[in-house]
Amino acid sequence: MLKREYTQMSESYMVGALLAVVGGYLDAYTYISRGKVFANAQTGNIVLMGLNFSQGNFSGTLHYLLPIIAFIVGVVISEAIKSRFRENSVIHWRQIVVAIEVFVLTAVAFVPNGSMNPIVNAAVSFVCALQFECFRKYTTTMCTGNLRSATEQLFIYKNTKNVQALTNSMQLYGIILFFILGVVLGTLLTNIFMEKAVLFSCIILAAVFGTMFIKDVR
Repeated sequence: MLKREYTQMSESYMVGALLAVVGGYLDAYTYISRGKVFANAQTGNIVLMGLNFSQGNFSGTLHYLLPIIAFIVGVVISEAIKSRFRENSVIHWRQIVVAIEVFVLTAVAFVPNGSMNPIVNAAVSFVCALQFECFRKYTTTMCTGNLRSATEQLFIYKNTKNVQALTNSMQLYGIILFFILGVVLGTLLTNIFMEKAVLFSCIILAAVFGTMFIKDVR
């Protein structure tokens, strides 16, 4: 009898696609409703921080520095969770990360738009760092790496006719499309619901949390 092999659903394409939607959604949410700050794209925040600093706008510099620091903290916390709960047989350590994401984003929804936006942006960047660090098979919080890898795999397919390279390429381009879908949804829903719109991303994350209880049979 053949022995079935199980893989963790957190590394499945479906979970990657859902998280890419969340990644794009949160970028649109913070940019539109929380003072034009990117939740995921810390490169953009670093550039804007440098521009404000060079112009002597130190409050603007701090505005973009806080999410950068929060992103760093998020990476550290995610590694600590992984180290502490990696061998837990009851719940996967990535589910703990997703639960923290839902908790933080739910709290964010009830913070009014205004003077607390820098704290909110830091909280969302913290969440994005958790996701970026813990779900590595597909980059779901930014697109540059996926764009490079997808094109690289397409080039390999052109030269070698390796079908797996073509599959890899199409999957990565697909993740980019799901990210764009998240941006579109985030834009539409944030313009309607403003700060409460972040709750829709919690629904997707709850689906991801539940999905990870399923064993993916290979």
